[in-house]
Amino acid sequence: MNLLRRHSVLGLAVAAVALCVPAIASAAAPGIPALTVTGTGAGQGYSLTLQLLILMTAITLLPSVLLMMTAFTRIIIVLTILRQAIGAGQSPPNQVLVGLALFLTFFVMSPVIDRINVEAVQPYMAGTIETTEALSRGAVPLRTFMLDQTRESDISTFVRISGGKGFAKPEDVPMSILVPAFATSELKSAFQIGFMIFIPFVIIDLVVASVLMSMGMMMLSPVLISLPFKLMLFVLVDGWALVMGTLASSFYK
Repeated sequence: MNLLRRHSVLGLAVAAVALCVPAIASAAAPGIPALTVTGTGAGQGYSLTLQLLILMTAITLLPSVLLMMTAFTRIIIVLTILRQAIGAGQSPPNQVLVGLALFLTFFVMSPVIDRINVEAVQPYMAGTIETTEALSRGAVPLRTFMLDQTRESDISTFVRISGGKGFAKPEDVPMSILVPAFATSELKSAFQIGFMIFIPFVIIDLVVASVLMSMGMMMLSPVLISLPFKLMLFVLVDGWALVMGTLASSFYK
């Protein structure tokens, strides 16, 4: 697991830098004075290379990359809708849902992370390729994943908004269009899955409310009675395994 986390961070870091700062300066970029240490003699100056400064800045974009350019968005929305459908208040708590979404995201993105690690991170760490080439290689797997999950209609919408005339092939779509189109597609997919999950729980609520009304127990909250039945139904059908399996399989059809 530690190895997976390290490869995940390295891979997403390479992809983030490739997407946000494709024109990073070469290794011979001039240094920026960072600080000066003065002793009894002459002062000693230390500089920070422009390349390292840009890389450190790009790493701060990793949370945005995780949220908007991976499977995390779809997973966390579906899990949140599931909690609301069950009606158990704040159970599971937000920390548990985010943790589940995070590790399921690593599971879904593992093929992408492995490609980034093999094609970009490891050759760069071995010194066989330059920084620019490593960034370009690292962006390809993430870009392919996003294209596979993005609807053509969403890409066309943002192309029309930007005033473009379309592209000959999917690989020509720039990131400025692909990222919002991917996020829009993920939102659509998440709500479609959430809708299908919500229906059985709504049916239980309707049945319980109808029974209570027919018995003249209108002052009793239907939610109080339906909650145990919904929990029992969810446990009997092994709901968590079904939801997790459906979410994971939805990315690779």
